[in-house]
Formats: sequence, C-alpha cells, structure tokens
Amino acid sequence: MLLRTLSLALLLASAALAQADTLDLAKVADGFYGAYMTLHPSDGIPDKATRAKFAPFVSPALDELLVEGDAAEGRYRTATKNQSPPLVEGDLFTSNFEGVTAYKIGTCAADAKGGHCAVALAYDDKKGKPLTWTDTVHLVQTPQGWRVDDIVYGGFGNGGRLTLTLTHAIAEGNAYSK
Repeated sequence: MLLRTLSLALLLASAALAQADTLDLAKVADGFYGAYMTLHPSDGIPDKATRAKFAPFVSPALDELLVEGDAAEGRYRTATKNQSPPLVEGDLFTSNFEGVTAYKIGTCAADAKGGHCAVALAYDDKKGKPLTWTDTVHLVQTPQGWRVDDIVYGGFGNGGRLTLTLTHAIAEGNAYSK
C-alpha cells in the first residue's frame, strides 16, 4: 500500500512539474513574440539595440549567433561598399518575408532535451485574405530558465530554421571579409 501511495505521489508530482514547464515555455515564447511585435516589421539581422529587446527571451547560443550575424552583416556591408542587399532581407523570425500581424502561442511540450511550442501566425495586409501558418519555437533550459533557442519555419518564404539561416548569413558575410 505504501509503495502504491508513493508511486501515485511521484506521478502527481511529475505531472505538476510537466504542467509548470509547459506554462513556463508558453510564457517565454509569448514574451519573445511580444518583443517581436514591437519591431514589426522586422527586417534582417537585428542590431545591438534590437537584440536587447530579445535578451530576456533568447538562449546564450542564439544570442551569440545574432551577435555574430550582426558583425558579419557589418563586414559584408563594408566589403560591398553598401551596394548589395543585406545578407538577410525581410523578416528573420518567421516564415513570412513580410512578418506577422498576429500570433497565438499554441501547445507547448517539454522533455529531457528541451521544449517547443507551436505558434499560430498570421499576416494581414488588409488587401486580401490573411495568410496563416504555424512555426515551431524551440526552447532550452538555461540557468535563467527557459529560453528560445531556435525557430523552425513551418510556412512559406523562409525555409528551414532560424539558426541555419543565421549560420549561412555568417558564413557568407565572413567570406566577403577576407
């Protein structure tokens, strides 16, 4: 009887922890997209001032990629004498080049490797039917709590992942600086 009681208590405790994790994931994802919405339209790799708005929500690894991306963009601009388009044009943080006009955090889940939330996104230019799609934000646990570590683009336009887009831009920018 004691073993069953302990097992039940552990099961209830782990369910409560999992629910707390999903609420924390959703809170961080909502904070990230809330900061994003203050920038709309987002365009290209964010500079230092813009990155500061995302700082409470992004992982150290993603922040480092954003810093490296901004530096690579600067080297590229210098090398091309500002005569070429930026390394990343349009919105970096969503599938849609034009960005979004609305978002809603969907289902979040956590496991031993990290967590993710589905994010329903919409872009309405008021000229036609709004575009809707779902991107997936991936989060990692840091000493400061959950933080956005990557975004998997699930719509159209941008394909792949945020981190892969940044890595390619950094490589291209660095190629021009040599």
